Amino acid sequence: MDGPRAVVSVAAHSGEDTGHPAVDAVLRSLANASRLAPAEQIAEYEAAHQVLQETLASIDR
Repeated sequence: MDGPRAVVSVAAHSGEDTGHPAVDAVLRSLANASRLAPAEQIAEYEAAHQVLQETLASIDR
């Protein structure tokens, strides 16, 4: 399984945090998004993508 569902699967079943609050919040939101209608999932995935991009950018600084 590739893509966001793979991330959700790992986050939902591992029970472990990444240690980074923003990333952990994104993983929880993706797990919750899996319960939404497909059309509503798009906004959640886009928001998660934005947060992860910002998080990665801040690490590079």
